[in-house]
Amino acid sequence: MAKKALAIDLGASSGRGIVGTLENGKMVLREIHRFSNDPLLINGSFYWDTLRLLHEIKTAILKCSAEGGVDTVGIDTWGVDYGYIDKSGQLLSVPYHYRDERTLPEMERVYSKVPYAELYKVTGIESMSFNTVFQMSADMTNRPWLIENAEKMLLTPDLLAYFLTGRTASEYTIASTTALMDAERREFSSEVLCRLGIPERLFSPVVMPGNILGRLSDSVDEETGGTGAVVVSVPSHDTSSAVLAIPAEEEDFLFISSGTWSLMGTENERPIINEESERLSFTNEGGVGGKINVMKNIMGLWLIQESRRQWRREGMELSFDELEGAAENADMLKYIIDPDDASFNTAGNIPERIREYCVKTGQGRPESVGEIVRCIYESLALKYRYTAEKLEKLCSKKYSAVNIVGGGTKEKVLCRYTADCTGKTVCAGPVEATAIGNLSMQLIASGELSGISEARRVIRDSFDVAVYSPSGERRAMWDAAYERFLRLVERGK
Repeated sequence: MAKKALAIDLGASSGRGIVGTLENGKMVLREIHRFSNDPLLINGSFYWDTLRLLHEIKTAILKCSAEGGVDTVGIDTWGVDYGYIDKSGQLLSVPYHYRDERTLPEMERVYSKVPYAELYKVTGIESMSFNTVFQMSADMTNRPWLIENAEKMLLTPDLLAYFLTGRTASEYTIASTTALMDAERREFSSEVLCRLGIPERLFSPVVMPGNILGRLSDSVDEETGGTGAVVVSVPSHDTSSAVLAIPAEEEDFLFISSGTWSLMGTENERPIINEESERLSFTNEGGVGGKINVMKNIMGLWLIQESRRQWRREGMELSFDELEGAAENADMLKYIIDPDDASFNTAGNIPERIREYCVKTGQGRPESVGEIVRCIYESLALKYRYTAEKLEKLCSKKYSAVNIVGGGTKEKVLCRYTADCTGKTVCAGPVEATAIGNLSMQLIASGELSGISEARRVIRDSFDVAVYSPSGERRAMWDAAYERFLRLVERGK
């Protein structure tokens, strides 16, 4: 019988259990459990409700048991966050949320011991205040007893897998997000840990995606219906699972994992770490098949989502289709922003901030909903062109296509603008890329798929991909707008 895999796909606001099987050479998905992920604010600090997430994972396995069982389970989540396990195997404290502000003073403290240029040279990870390195520094500053009493530090998917199996390991793709891993050696850096005073004993051996972690522990298996399921170390950083699901036929391709953020990059054999990649804030995270995902974090559809929330506060209920329609009726390339400008980083009145940005940069004042939405879509397309050019220079390659996966594939206007702006074919889909990549690695581990190439072929055969070819009709307008965009980017530095 075909193996049945369960992908636990945890996002910042919700989680899902997706069952996947191979049927007649195609992958078939079914959502078996969905739940919210509600962080907790306690005494001014921001935490994950990790034990509730464990309960929801067990519920998903139990639902599988009621429908005939499940063979394998894999967990993917966001990066950087973690929990400590003590010598008796118990959770020492509630894991912090990456948006907790305790890390802000730690950046200076860490860089006084390991200057950023030196840390980047080893880890290849861009400087972001929520990186694990700053979180652990905050623990040593504010809660040293945690470090003293901890036996292991486990990143979120490894922690949840430990609760299911009783076994500890550091899955490679999630470990790479910490800014504590040597990107070339693909193991935690003894030198960085020593200079920061972080005990090396806290870190479990690094394992690659596809590793069989072990069966559900006896107590968990009894609690979840006796499936005897095996937990697989999938690409447990959600971005890496999404990249695995890109149905590209060629070896070299650009990708955008598109949602609230746009993660744009390419797979590379080795990390790209030099002065230029550091200056441009490119990050090197672990991928599948021994590859490195060389990427740039770009503000994504959050600009649309937050604008829509503002208009709702003003009494306008607008669907995403209505927003797209309004954008299409607005003038082309009249207003441009840098989506990554610091003024757009926090929640609030994004439409008004866009107006202020445009006025400040001498473009006039966009007023209508359509003008704001079109500005966002076209500016994102221009940022994608900018990032693609930088990647091509860093990698010494030319890419003919951009593969977009995730929720952003539904934004047809953005996909079309991206094709026209970059001059590259845009292949959009599948939407459920993270869960599909998670499931694919489980099916590889169980022998149902021979490897990554076959997995991508099956994904091509199983899910719709929309293709957008670049139109040359308005190329001159896009080129002129790109020159304006470059001036805005340089001005913002």
